[in-house]
Amino acid sequence: MSLSAAAISHITVGSPEFKRSSRALFFGGFSAFALLYSVQPLMPVLSHEFALSAAQSSMVLSVSTGALAVSLVASSAVSERLGRKPLMVAAMVIAALLTILCAFAQSYTQLLAMRATLGVALGGMPAIAMAYLGEEMEPTSLGVSMGLYISGSAFGGMAGRVISSVLSDHFSWRLALAAVGVAGLLAAWEFWRSLPASRHFVPVHSGWRALPSGFRLHLSDAGLPWLFVLSFLLMGSFISLYNYIAYRLLAAPFHFSQSLVGAVSFMYLLGIYGSVWAGRLADRYGRRHVLWAVMTIMFAGLLLTLSDWLPLIVVGVALFTYGFFASHSIASSWVGRRATSNKALASALYLFFYYLGSSVVGSATGVMWGRGGWPGVVLVLGFTLTLAMLVALRLRRLAPLVQAER
Repeated sequence: MSLSAAAISHITVGSPEFKRSSRALFFGGFSAFALLYSVQPLMPVLSHEFALSAAQSSMVLSVSTGALAVSLVASSAVSERLGRKPLMVAAMVIAALLTILCAFAQSYTQLLAMRATLGVALGGMPAIAMAYLGEEMEPTSLGVSMGLYISGSAFGGMAGRVISSVLSDHFSWRLALAAVGVAGLLAAWEFWRSLPASRHFVPVHSGWRALPSGFRLHLSDAGLPWLFVLSFLLMGSFISLYNYIAYRLLAAPFHFSQSLVGAVSFMYLLGIYGSVWAGRLADRYGRRHVLWAVMTIMFAGLLLTLSDWLPLIVVGVALFTYGFFASHSIASSWVGRRATSNKALASALYLFFYYLGSSVVGSATGVMWGRGGWPGVVLVLGFTLTLAMLVALRLRRLAPLVQAER
């Protein structure tokens, strides 16, 4: 195949294939985040039903993200042999079925076991989706396509939280999880129907034997390890804020209902816009010049949540959410541009640290909530975001591998 033919075969913005793949991956991101994070607003409900502390209740999410982090690397190796689309479809269907089964858990231990299994199953979705985009998209369209995928993730995170909050408030948390699971099955069907088959995937039959060399390749790169650290810090901060803002708003002086707490997740709509907006800015001005700037929005929002005035807290959460999705969109697309080979493993490593940050920082912040209340949470997250800003400024000085990588 000639160079020009190869360039034409990539998916470009505005083409029918771009519309189909964007729709499919929007639903893929929706399903993964809805299934994974629908339990987050239920943490206070589970605390009451099973007599748990906030830190103990946070394990219903942390076990899933921790298991997901571990399974990502294995899933990336499997996808290098079997292909991208089959593994993603299987992951979505199994995770949806497990969410339905969670509605029938008879104990908290049983619920944690099923949530951990769900995390393992979902390992076949996020990193593979990023690798698919890195392989199939024309380079100048990658930022927009990654932004659209992450906007689907934002919408799924919002929808899963809102559905579970409202249904648990008016019916039960069991019905809430069953409804989210059914929505996940419908999203899996649309994903399977819409996603174009891979045209640039080349099977790697060495599979597991190629992992050590892949690790060495990516971890010896001048930029990728910093992007992995950044994903740990960003996601750890983001998930912690949403974990414990519910406890704050349910308590005095706000006394929110469970439905109102879930409504805070409508802030994810800003994430949908922010991820696409940041992707376009990154494609135009370069990731190294935009990343650190959008992270300042996240930091400003965190500081505003220290206020006891509800409107200012809402603005703070909104800015924090907007800045997170913008930052994540840029960093994740940068991994796809920076990795010269074995893109699935590079994406898996990025998301390994991403979900590891969710588990480690998310649970550790619960201890600070118990000891220092909301100011303690902000102190931990402020320190975490300061480290993230330093990493972003370090990446700003990173020399590009090729002229196209900015």
